[in-house]
Amino acid sequence: MKLSSFNSLPASEAAALLRPCVDIDRWVAELVAARPFSGKEPLMSAAATAAEPWSEAEIDAALARHPRIGERAEGAIAEAGMSRVEQAGVSRDAAVQAELRQQNLAYEEKFGRVFLIRAAGRSTEDILKQLASRLDNSPEEEIAEVGRQLREIALLRLEGVIEQ
Repeated sequence: MKLSSFNSLPASEAAALLRPCVDIDRWVAELVAARPFSGKEPLMSAAATAAEPWSEAEIDAALARHPRIGERAEGAIAEAGMSRVEQAGVSRDAAVQAELRQQNLAYEEKFGRVFLIRAAGRSTEDILKQLASRLDNSPEEEIAEVGRQLREIALLRLEGVIEQ
């Protein structure tokens, strides 16, 4: 969608357009309220800091619809389609998938949430390395990292939704 069109949408429609990027109410509300944006850069800059910092409850709610790394999101909603594109580079090799499942489960047992990483532009090897490395994090370190990754994903998705 063109930025000029986004700027002129009714608030509810603008919010609906942003929600698949990251479903955090405060983030969506701040961006909708900050319109009109004079260009893409001011929009992206606002999105990079909107609702900072996200609470652990907001992060966990946003993660509720994120599939595990290596699993393909089901359904036709915009967020599922974005996730499928982002994870398109993850290897479908059976051995790799088994390793991802094992590591995902270890992560979930330790942290009680799905492992989240910006998968777009990353190799499967890098994702596995990051997953193993992050298992050494404390819960406080990890929630901060999950917040950073979630924001990276939100910005990547927003970049694809709004054009100049």
